[in-house]
Amino acid sequence: MVDNIITSRFNEIYDSTNKQALAYITAKCSNFEDVNDILQETYMELYDTMLKKGADYIDNAEAFVIELAKRKVYRHYTLIQRMKANMSLSVVTAAEDKEIIEYEISEMDLEESICTNELAAEIERLLQKKPQDIRKIFFLRFSLELTLGEIAELMGLGESQVKNKLYRTINEIRTYYREGESQ
Repeated sequence: MVDNIITSRFNEIYDSTNKQALAYITAKCSNFEDVNDILQETYMELYDTMLKKGADYIDNAEAFVIELAKRKVYRHYTLIQRMKANMSLSVVTAAEDKEIIEYEISEMDLEESICTNELAAEIERLLQKKPQDIRKIFFLRFSLELTLGEIAELMGLGESQVKNKLYRTINEIRTYYREGESQ
């Protein structure tokens, strides 16, 4: 019975805070590939805390989750720095995780779905070559649908800087495809 109450409250908190936590972690990570791991660790600690202290322990869920995320980001990077100091870099390097983009094929025909998935994969490959800040901006803007002002605030940049990086990269992608079509 207690587990059902905790699980229900955890799901409620997860649903209401996931977007904010993901945006915060994305903005604060120095390596985009670490985002999913840190997000998962944040919610694992939330669930563990709720098991130990009860479902009613958390008053302000958003503040609690963001504080957990802050600690997880800090711990993650200080641990990596300590490991690098004590071990060779080859031990620290991890394989890159790739997010799989899913589309509802029922809403579009198969050919259109294949073209869309290929285009998304190609754009992701182009973005992989870009600096971390540009990749973060794209993720925050197009995956989490944050405004340019929200992204600027999260990343500690000016809105014009975010806008410039975003639009410059979009133009580079457009140019890449125009040149590809003319060949």
